[in-house]
Amino acid sequence: MKIALVHEFLNQLGGAERVLQNFLEIWPKATFHVLLYDKDKTLGQFENTKKQISFINFLPFAHKHPRLFVTFMPSAIEHFDFEDFDLVLSDSSSFAKGIKTDKLHICYCHAPTRYIWTAHDYIDNQQYPQALKWLGKSFLKRLKKWDYAAAQRVNFFIANSRNIQQQIKKYYDRDSIVIPPPVDTEFFHPATEKQDYFFTASRLEPYKKIDIIIQAFNDLGLRLKVAGSGTDAARLKSMAKPNIEFLGYINDEELRKYYSEAKAFVFAADEDAGIAPVEAQACGTPVIAYGKGGVSETVKPGVTGEFFGEQTAESLKQVLKSFDASKYDGKIIRSHALQYDKKIFQKMIKEFLEQKYSDHRAL
Repeated sequence: MKIALVHEFLNQLGGAERVLQNFLEIWPKATFHVLLYDKDKTLGQFENTKKQISFINFLPFAHKHPRLFVTFMPSAIEHFDFEDFDLVLSDSSSFAKGIKTDKLHICYCHAPTRYIWTAHDYIDNQQYPQALKWLGKSFLKRLKKWDYAAAQRVNFFIANSRNIQQQIKKYYDRDSIVIPPPVDTEFFHPATEKQDYFFTASRLEPYKKIDIIIQAFNDLGLRLKVAGSGTDAARLKSMAKPNIEFLGYINDEELRKYYSEAKAFVFAADEDAGIAPVEAQACGTPVIAYGKGGVSETVKPGVTGEFFGEQTAESLKQVLKSFDASKYDGKIIRSHALQYDKKIFQKMIKEFLEQKYSDHRAL
């Protein structure tokens, strides 16, 4: 079975890229198709794999301002040719599911395209002139029709959480099965002794709501370490008081260290699934999270962490004030995280694809 992989943007390393890395561990000879590829921003981790890269990658300013090229992305994803493959597995949170092929197409869906269906303030939060924002909003109406039509081309959907399974049904009217995203629990394990600080790690983008965390820790004076980079970094740093330290980009070894040392991992986003909270739990660390989205499926209140009910600094502060790290058992927290181990993920994905391909061939 010759497999093609499809991914939108390889210009960062996040949860979706961890999923792609797992697909490549299952099928190391697979060719992946991508709209944008940046070797430096992905630290060369995908350099020695077979790739087909879209024409957008070679347009002036596409790497510096990829959002300005959204109007080209539907045609770019439809331009890929899958004639030489038996099955296509797309890894999608926006455009990848929109390929055109007569081959069996299975989509691992991180989310229906957020800025169309759920993140309605996405364009307003971008740092672009008002005229460009207006053009972007006018294009979204056409893109919404394309996105729905693209979802109907997929033969089978896999959702990364029950939360996204419900969204796939609501916005695309498609059924799906749930296979949670993978965590390398052999690598992410308790590595050092606990220290007196809290930790968060994320892309520093407005929708991640790191500003809520900073406001809460500013008010309470508790120590916080923030890992990650992004377009919102300067604003967030300008807000923060001296009790908050920004670490910038950190590698996985450093990430494991901070997960392990922290009193708790703090998470304020309404995420589709959320790999970072599970990685923290694999390191034996409780999670304090906004109790919506995928995290509501991966954190057990009172056992592996706590939820705050509103996406506000005040709501987070109430949980932080009463938080007692000594009540949590790191071994129990880690045991809970083991159900998301990448070996389980890889087995489930492989078996699902092989069964659907066998059924397809029998038709």
